[in-house]
Amino acid sequence: MKVPQLILAAAAAAVSLSAGAVTDLTLQTNKVGAPVQPTMYGIFFEDINYGADGGLYAEKIKNRSFEFPQAFMGWYTFGDVELKDDGPFERAPHYVRLGNPGHAHKWSGLENEGFFGVSVEKGEKYRFSVWARVPDGGTSKLRVELINPSHRENHQAIAKGEITVNSKEWKKYTLELTPEETLKEGKLRVFLGKPENTVDLEHVSLFPVDTWNGHENGMRKDLAQKLADLHPGVFRFPGGCIVEGTDLDSRYQWKNTVGPVENRPTNENRWHYTFDYRFFPDYYQSYGLGFYEYFLLSEEIGAEPLPILNVGLICQFQNDLDAQPSMDQIQPFIQDALDLIEFANGDETTTWGKVRADMGHPAPFNLKYLGIGNEQWDSIYPQHLEPFLAPIRQAYPDIKLVGSSGPDSEGEQFDFLWPEMTRLKADLVDEHFYRPESWFLAQGKRYDGYNRKGPKVFAGEYACHGKGKKWNHFNAALLEAAFMTGLERNADIVHMATYAPLFAHIDGWQWQPDMIWYDNLESWPTCSYYVQQLYSDNKGTNVLPLLDANKQPLTGGEGQNGLFASAVLDANTGEYIVKVANTGDQAQELNINFAGMKKKEGINGATVITLHSDNPDAENSRENPSLIVPKQEQIAIENAQNWTTEIPAKTFKVYRFHK
Repeated sequence: MKVPQLILAAAAAAVSLSAGAVTDLTLQTNKVGAPVQPTMYGIFFEDINYGADGGLYAEKIKNRSFEFPQAFMGWYTFGDVELKDDGPFERAPHYVRLGNPGHAHKWSGLENEGFFGVSVEKGEKYRFSVWARVPDGGTSKLRVELINPSHRENHQAIAKGEITVNSKEWKKYTLELTPEETLKEGKLRVFLGKPENTVDLEHVSLFPVDTWNGHENGMRKDLAQKLADLHPGVFRFPGGCIVEGTDLDSRYQWKNTVGPVENRPTNENRWHYTFDYRFFPDYYQSYGLGFYEYFLLSEEIGAEPLPILNVGLICQFQNDLDAQPSMDQIQPFIQDALDLIEFANGDETTTWGKVRADMGHPAPFNLKYLGIGNEQWDSIYPQHLEPFLAPIRQAYPDIKLVGSSGPDSEGEQFDFLWPEMTRLKADLVDEHFYRPESWFLAQGKRYDGYNRKGPKVFAGEYACHGKGKKWNHFNAALLEAAFMTGLERNADIVHMATYAPLFAHIDGWQWQPDMIWYDNLESWPTCSYYVQQLYSDNKGTNVLPLLDANKQPLTGGEGQNGLFASAVLDANTGEYIVKVANTGDQAQELNINFAGMKKKEGINGATVITLHSDNPDAENSRENPSLIVPKQEQIAIENAQNWTTEIPAKTFKVYRFHK
């Protein structure tokens, strides 16, 4: 069990008890229930809030292939610079030509602004690369600099180097740069002096050498590590509404995201606009972080990949029914789904399996789950979904298919789509709920009455969005923890759960709250991150009944004083794990009776992890990233079959009882 930034302390069994009422709980240790699925707690990634380019994807250069609608967006040009469109890469044909600057300039070249700046750290190595040629023959020296714009005289270079371009043919050239200072908002400059020969440049790139697991087309190390530290069971990608696109042309097409990174087209990002109508005109997808990279990351962090594909519909929030693709246009979407499974699982003799192998992964990725559609609704969704099912099940009968219950947690569309998903025999149904505090407090029994014979539940997007408090404050995380006790108690029907959104850049976000925040150099987990981590690290193997004096589970119901609880057995260690959220304003006394043990058995100590804040509105921030973190202590208990403790107000606790 790993909980980062734990404060460890040995403690005696002395417990401070309040004068309030005691809640008696019975943990039925001999009634081992449903297994907790390995996929139970996971992560959901969508390129929102600069989550991919400018975030998890470690590329420092914006519009590196000059494929944005405004080709020099993100670039400043000087001297003789010309845009061309007959480059070496079919799906990214634009490049620039740097000519002799003439009498008016000393140099011809470009400067890139990066994502809210080109950030570098002192002493770290950065790999610059570019595809280049000398079209008229001969050689030419290309000069590369990392510059600090705050040094007004000549924009002082903090790292520099030269590349000799020596061929009429397109070739990839690389150069390592080691900056002399740390810079959060620098720039990259690439230029020719005179009288150098004309040079053509394509796919100008800058990556840290030290990426996650050292991949050249890799992930930002601190962000990927925070995902790995969640120990997720499932990784859902690439969205989200981004799957649907604003229109048919801008929908996410996975085939455009695989193969050589230089030949991946740029795509519009659905999240140009924020929810308060701010606009990011230069927010596009480079597709450098593509399906191969998603599968590889899933494998390396130990999560089952769960790709979501377009069902043949574009965003219904933005488009009327008459703008949607018709049923006679759906076959290419179905073929994309079949081909994706082949890409993930096919051997090297298959068309798409060979593409994966050529990218560096001959072994299959062992895909088990596939989602079709995101937040579609109305009768058009099951109409479009149904034609996918037979061909996928016939070709790949072991793949579990995930459908959707729409964008709402209840109501007309939700009530319509669940029976439809049951009729179509979806294996799981993806439910979404971004709701206020009152909703989360009322959902303790949400899954108690679900049909056990139908599809399983994937709680695919959820976060507590307080009224007037839409930031990652502690109380929102506490209510998420309370809600998740109901997921855990119902692990026979709930097989997956993923908080959303995952990432947010502090200088470019469209949505909040989010699980992990960052700037160009630093990142910090939120309280919600730690709630997810505590559930994942303590998910156990099987559900155990945990009942109050009225033989009812603690669901925050009437007379339960804002308490929510669940319990599991960890068959691997023999421990009993109890999770309790006290959402109330008073400390609560708990008396736990361990029923079903043999006479000579008992609890022999416990590990207790606490997440608490005296200020429910407090949050972790760039200035104080560790304000609210889990704290761990060891409690001495001597061979007991009952134990009394106190859980403070506004507190989430995890108890691991050692037998």
